[in-house]
Amino acid sequence: MLETAVFVVFALLAVGSALVVVLHRNPVYSTMSLVVTLVAIAALFVMLGAPFIASLQVLIYTGAIVVLFLFVVMLLNIGREEASQRGLPQKVAAGLGSLALLGFLAAAYLRLYGGAAQAPLSEDFVSMRTLALELFTDYLLTFELVGLLLLVAVIAATVLAGKPKDPPEPDGKRPEEVA
Repeated sequence: MLETAVFVVFALLAVGSALVVVLHRNPVYSTMSLVVTLVAIAALFVMLGAPFIASLQVLIYTGAIVVLFLFVVMLLNIGREEASQRGLPQKVAAGLGSLALLGFLAAAYLRLYGGAAQAPLSEDFVSMRTLALELFTDYLLTFELVGLLLLVAVIAATVLAGKPKDPPEPDGKRPEEVA
């Protein structure tokens, strides 16, 4: 009974803070809500019997990735988003897209499991050895592609965060060339 109550508290905390991440207009508050979401998910991992994954969740995502997000937000000096005139149609389209995604996920779940009761997870199924064997045998190409995608994202963020060059003067010369 207590375990269920703790699960419900952390699940509601994760969902609530995830909604704040998506719905809040201030990027700093959204990033801080992401920290709460990731810590709540780490607590759920501990409850699943995966403390190693929970510690990786806290160290890598909460400790490194969110700090990187905050750094980029502060570097770009993103202010509060101004309200656009297309706000309502955009929100309606996002809501319809969310409902469609939820429908597809429900259909895929029913097709895959068919409503049958699932066997409980065994210790061997959640062990690091099994995870490593699956990751580096069956999913090696996917693992490498995700690493490449992250590298490209870091390079793109670095290029986009770079200081823009000064526009040329009307006579065609840059300000540093005039002097």
